[in-house]
Amino acid sequence: MVHTLSARDARRVAVRAQLLTADRPVDALEVVRHLTLLQMDLTAHVAPNADLVLWSRLGDAYSPGVLDELLESRALVEVEGYLRPTEDVALFRAGMAAWPGVEPLSEWRRELEAWVEANRACREDILTRLRSEGPLPARELPDTCVVPWRSSGWTNSKNVQRMLDLMEQRGEVAVSSRENRERTWDLAARVHPDGPTVPWEEAEAERDRRRLLALGIARARVTFPPGEPNHVGAAGEEAVVEGVRGRWRVEPRYLEGSFTGRTALLSPLDRLILDRKRMAELFGFDYQLEMYKPAAQRRWGYFALPVLHGDRLVGKADAQTDLAAGVLQVHAVHWDAGPTAAMRDGVRRELRSLAALLDVEVQGPPA
Repeated sequence: MVHTLSARDARRVAVRAQLLTADRPVDALEVVRHLTLLQMDLTAHVAPNADLVLWSRLGDAYSPGVLDELLESRALVEVEGYLRPTEDVALFRAGMAAWPGVEPLSEWRRELEAWVEANRACREDILTRLRSEGPLPARELPDTCVVPWRSSGWTNSKNVQRMLDLMEQRGEVAVSSRENRERTWDLAARVHPDGPTVPWEEAEAERDRRRLLALGIARARVTFPPGEPNHVGAAGEEAVVEGVRGRWRVEPRYLEGSFTGRTALLSPLDRLILDRKRMAELFGFDYQLEMYKPAAQRRWGYFALPVLHGDRLVGKADAQTDLAAGVLQVHAVHWDAGPTAAMRDGVRRELRSLAALLDVEVQGPPA
């Protein structure tokens, strides 16, 4: 069976799956379990991504202290830059054990394997230090690499940091906590829970199933940057979207029932819009994160928040938090088309809620 969806139906599936309808969830841990992850990004121009994502769903029921409690209790753990429910570590163990990956391996994965092997002594030194003293930040761990890490990016010569990242992928170390934004590392056995290892193929299929449950509608296979994939394999059922080329996979439970939307301000890293190609195909929305552009080239702002209204993305809110001054400075709200009164009221309401979350006052032009 192939489902035929209108563009509106597809958008509503995506919004429902991301818990962004008027029927708000009430529990932060259950939100993360449903979404499967929170991306760790500490950019605080407005608020850290994890806080923005949870607030966008929970609204006034959320406070940053809730996330701190979930991390301190180990209900959530950090895995390769994402916060995940602790029980989901079972879905990653087989992949960790099979590092650098399942055959056939790409050339760059073989190069990673060779670099770790060439610096085996450094890896063992790190494990020894953590075993006796951990948890520790990277700067307090020994750099005994004989072959330096070479990169054209920011990791060039950051031997210990790169080794820790790869040891995390191997399941040997894990982030224990963050102190003043800096990661502290410990043996994975002290951070991750005891439990079974789900076989690799079964784990991949289960991750695809959960990912589709969180996305609602997605491609079976796409090219996506390193990190969490945005494709879902054979999960769900096949679908086509009117006016959009190609086939999709859809979670059928979202095809039934009524839809009542609301207004939401989204993080630029929110999963509803993180895959910009999917965003453009389903929502027809033009958006880029402009923090890496020179100020004169920005259209919407350094960290503009996409505005969701019902099942449409309708604008971008350019805002900045100044904790010292106690304000959420709203520079502008850029509407894609003429806003309705409901859109304006919704954005004003969300800006007040966001300011309350951050314990500041809204300052700036009205929406």
